[in-house]
Amino acid sequence: MNAPESPKKLKASFKWEDPLLLDDQLTADERMVRDAAQAYAQDKLAPRVLEAFRHEKTDAAIFQEFGALGLLGSTLPEEYGGAALNYVCYGLIAREIERVDSGYRSMMSVQSSLVMLPIFEFGSELQRKKYLPKLATGESIGCFGLTEPNHGSDPGSMETRARKVDGGFLLTGAKTWISNSPIADVFVVWAKNDAGVIRGYIVEKGNKGLSAPPIHGKFGLRASITGQIVMDDAFVPAENELPNVEGLKGPFTSLNSARYGIAWGALGAAEACWH
Repeated sequence: MNAPESPKKLKASFKWEDPLLLDDQLTADERMVRDAAQAYAQDKLAPRVLEAFRHEKTDAAIFQEFGALGLLGSTLPEEYGGAALNYVCYGLIAREIERVDSGYRSMMSVQSSLVMLPIFEFGSELQRKKYLPKLATGESIGCFGLTEPNHGSDPGSMETRARKVDGGFLLTGAKTWISNSPIADVFVVWAKNDAGVIRGYIVEKGNKGLSAPPIHGKFGLRASITGQIVMDDAFVPAENELPNVEGLKGPFTSLNSARYGIAWGALGAAEACWH
């Protein structure tokens, strides 16, 4: 009597173009967002990244291109200019942008996670309506001021101060390694108030006492402009203080969202190398 034949083992196939089988895990809407971001990145960003990186040049028009496609503040509600997408979509956008260049992804994620998110989460309704729609279209460019020359990974020791005066605050201090700052219109700055409590302030371009000199000679993210924020008694109206957060919760909530996008972006960069 012959022994029964053993079942043939199926040989697993390896997809070089999608080794993690990510595409199989996405919904139809998520694939559509991914495809739109990919088409834009490859058609519009890839052709200009070489010259941008070589000459350390940032094209500010990219922000309005991002905005026209709904790539800025994409997870925020539509009433503030967002696209109400889920965070997988946000990650897929970051992945496709960084597949071309990390600097371009930095421009997008700073605007979305470090500027628009804290205004939405911790701002007043007046602040949301005033700032978010223009940030969503890219008409306004934003930056996030936390890191200081003497306090990089220790923001709790920040030296920037917001001194209470009639009608608002006078901000004094410096922030450094700030993406977008030399071309920014809206600055979300974190400072300690008279009680030593960290609060967030929305500072607008053109404020007396505010400057944002660029930092040149970077070895990385050269297509994304970086600079300082220097404040010498820069006046901020009382209504520009973020009312709904105190302490490090404000900046850390923003950074957590940004880091999520950075993780997806790193995946895109790695896949670009792989392919």
